[in-house]
Amino acid sequence: MSSDGPAAGALALRPARPEEATRLAAIAEAAYARYLARMDRRPAPMDADYAGAIAAGHAAVLADADDRAVGFLIQFPRAEDWFVENVAVDPALQGGGLGRRLMAEAERAARAAGRTRVRLYTNVAMTENIPFYEALGYRVAGRVREDGFERIYFEKDLPEAAERNGAGDASGDG
Repeated sequence: MSSDGPAAGALALRPARPEEATRLAAIAEAAYARYLARMDRRPAPMDADYAGAIAAGHAAVLADADDRAVGFLIQFPRAEDWFVENVAVDPALQGGGLGRRLMAEAERAARAAGRTRVRLYTNVAMTENIPFYEALGYRVAGRVREDGFERIYFEKDLPEAAERNGAGDASGDG
């Protein structure tokens, strides 16, 4: 993170607003631009429907002191898990813990929704993401060709959610 950028703690996490769809698209365009030379097509997040994600209530942003989105998270419940579709941070602020904060929010939201597992994917060309997710405790769950992209799926079990739902008590004392 640049020395003049906001600290992760100084940012507000909130639902994205409809008028921010263009801003989310601009963050994605900038954040994913470095992968263009490695791929034979534009990364999916560069062409995503952010207005639709916001309307569905799936988008959260980290906003700076001026209430301008500097990072975002697209997430939603599925039948068996909590799915993180996209995490992006303004490139000028990358490396300062904002991606970690967004992923922590995804895990918090998953627990609040009673989910015991978070799943996500990254493109195989986005090699920097692999150790990032592994450092957060995610494990590789598979590799597939999907929608024309080579993707690595990751998953992480959330034991706190499992324990709250009664699935984590194996002691027999309960």
